[in-house]
Amino acid sequence: MRDVAQKAGVSIATVSRVLSGTHNVAPETRRAVEQAIADLNFVPSAAARSINSGRTHMVGALVPTLDYAIFARFLDTLELELAKAGLSLVVATTKNDPDQEAKRAGDLLNLGVEGLVVSGITRSAEFEALVTRHALPVVATSYFDPESDLPTIGYDNAAVARVAFAHLADLGHREIAVLSGPARNNDRTRTRVNTLRARDDARISFHETELNHSAAGDQTEQILAQRPNVTAILCMSDVLAQGALFRLQTLGIAVPDQLSLMGVDDLQSSACTYPPLTSVHLPVEEMGHKTATAMARWVAQGIPAKHEKLPSSISIRRSTQRLG
Repeated sequence: MRDVAQKAGVSIATVSRVLSGTHNVAPETRRAVEQAIADLNFVPSAAARSINSGRTHMVGALVPTLDYAIFARFLDTLELELAKAGLSLVVATTKNDPDQEAKRAGDLLNLGVEGLVVSGITRSAEFEALVTRHALPVVATSYFDPESDLPTIGYDNAAVARVAFAHLADLGHREIAVLSGPARNNDRTRTRVNTLRARDDARISFHETELNHSAAGDQTEQILAQRPNVTAILCMSDVLAQGALFRLQTLGIAVPDQLSLMGVDDLQSSACTYPPLTSVHLPVEEMGHKTATAMARWVAQGIPAKHEKLPSSISIRRSTQRLG
């Protein structure tokens, strides 16, 4: 900036005003500064601006994985909306491991992030101590819980499970198998499964597997062997529902004529399977938008985020049908 100021014959403050886009610079002075910038190939230093302002304009996001489309859709919207507020997004993955989450949170803090976006409401003591020590803005997503210490922007996972089960029950299904991913370190899955377990109905069976197509297919075969009377499989993720569908097709079992199948997430690809999958729609794009807006307000103006409950609904397609 000193070199630009010297070449243009102006003060460093004037160069700063030109770079920041303020209007109180004479047109001829602005042109001289812009020409000096072009002649010197000057590029403003983000690191220098951070040192001077005390801000990095970066927000970190901790997500379980980048393997699944639901997280990609959320992060895509989050990044676009943060960019509109002049903020950059840095992403790290946790593999649903609380210790890994705390470590990656520390890594992001070392990079200088001004806030964190996390999945779910369950945190390790190390993570909580880190956030408290840095007085860091943190927003929890994919979960709505007004009692949570962190502001939550997401959906009621208990209600998600209830509305999915009610759809199958309304179609006359009673012998239902519930298929989920690992629940131990995933409070979203755990809440959904425990909500249905609370029904204490012997006709409902619960099965857990790794969150991928192959594991879902293998578990589907086991369900059919163990529960030959099952009429519907309710999957707590569309990834599992798709894996189950592919395996049922391989086995020659027609969906929904012989077995109804339902998922949760409403991935875009679920509308393109054969048959298209019935699924609970989770508003991940809206969640990304609201999270970005809340975080931008918090880091820029010091206004903490508030709890926001997002609606879920059923996308009814052709993988479920009424019994009889």
